[in-house]
Amino acid sequence: MPSTTDRPGGSEDPFAVAEALQSVVRDTEEVPVGEPPEPAPEARDTVIVDDAVLGRRETVRVPTQRRPSERRPRGAPLPVAVAFATLWAAALTYLPVAAALGLARTLEGQGGLAGAAHAGAAAWLLGHGVSIGTSIGSLGLMPMLLTGLVLWRLNRAGLHVTRAIGARRSGSIGSALLVALCVGATYAGIGALTAHFTDGRGTEVSTAKAASDFLLLGVLGALIGSLRGSDSVTTLARRVPSALRHGVRTGLVAGLLMVGAGAAVGGLSVALGGGDAAKIIAAYHTGVAGQAGITLISVAYAANAAIWATAYLLGPGFALGVGSSIRLTEFAVGDLPTLPLLAGLPNGPQGSGGTLLLALPVVAGAVAGWGLTQRLRYGRAHAWGPGRGSAADAPEPAWSLLIGAGVLAGPVAGLLLGALAWCSGGPVGGGRLAEIGPEAVPVGLVAMIVAAISVIVGASAARIFSTPRRPAPAKSRR
Repeated sequence: MPSTTDRPGGSEDPFAVAEALQSVVRDTEEVPVGEPPEPAPEARDTVIVDDAVLGRRETVRVPTQRRPSERRPRGAPLPVAVAFATLWAAALTYLPVAAALGLARTLEGQGGLAGAAHAGAAAWLLGHGVSIGTSIGSLGLMPMLLTGLVLWRLNRAGLHVTRAIGARRSGSIGSALLVALCVGATYAGIGALTAHFTDGRGTEVSTAKAASDFLLLGVLGALIGSLRGSDSVTTLARRVPSALRHGVRTGLVAGLLMVGAGAAVGGLSVALGGGDAAKIIAAYHTGVAGQAGITLISVAYAANAAIWATAYLLGPGFALGVGSSIRLTEFAVGDLPTLPLLAGLPNGPQGSGGTLLLALPVVAGAVAGWGLTQRLRYGRAHAWGPGRGSAADAPEPAWSLLIGAGVLAGPVAGLLLGALAWCSGGPVGGGRLAEIGPEAVPVGLVAMIVAAISVIVGASAARIFSTPRRPAPAKSRR
């Protein structure tokens, strides 16, 4: 067959046809300068494609990027996540206690893994508020520092379980409650088993009391973490009135600032009495291990001492034995145990100069009230000054909102300090040391009144005397 232009050389290859067509020389015409060329009729080359030839060619698959799946990844099963996170939280709080007590027993020549595990379990239960029956009586003064560590790890457990089941930032209050209840129930089972194996000769423990205390702490700690992890705090905040929301936040801040003031005063007192504390430690003829153990006990109860100092600053004071009373205007105590932590006790009633200490809780509440006004002015992210994105151009906060939040902050601070005062006390054996710590009701009532008044004063002072500042203009880049 003769060759044609469409099929050069009789080839059936369409690519050869295309190359032959592109090699054709086209005639051109000279276009005069200055005159627009006349549009030439559009000529398109055609290529004859043989489907049969193309079908016989080899094909190569080009790798393409996979599209991300629109389905959300499935989380871990709830029982598995709860069991793992709760056991991990329990291990991280129990093992340090058992290791410290085991080391002390080993240095004293009373080594043994079983004895260290038993002593660590008893101290661990005491940190959850479970009373331990001993030969000298009931031991119920729980170390608040260990309790804080337990709540922190349970908070992390609730947060991890919320992420594991895929409820992170879901805003689901039901998921947060479910996680908290599951973690609390699992933790209650761990507490009951620990109490069952610890109960015996020399240490009497109630299994039911252990289960209830572990359940309460487990639900409380995990609920904080699950609410944070699922972002349910924002959901709850949107459903409550603005005055209640700001009142709860300000009351918690005021209560914690009061505890901080008590901790500062208590720590300063112990530091000033450092010489007496050293003499107390040296009086124990138990070697290095015994002295380290006494120091460790004092550190474990440092949080209790901070709460007792807060009660001292508020006025009701606290007790260190039956019939004792330690207040700013009264100091009546008997024989006290020789502990370095007690070296910071006052020598007697404070005079007129000592009554200035009563102003510290008031100052703490006023600072919380000042922060309330600044937060309403500039937003939560700019509580103490304007910045980019702050609400500095918004109108001043209404007086009704400030007064309402201040009034509500009082009961919140009172409940917080009353609960802390109740948890920080307990018996240390029988006899005269059966009553130690502050009374919860007087501390809570005084804290409520002081917080409400001081928060309102601080918020009003910030509203009147502190003029709102505008954010500085952004510098232009050249």
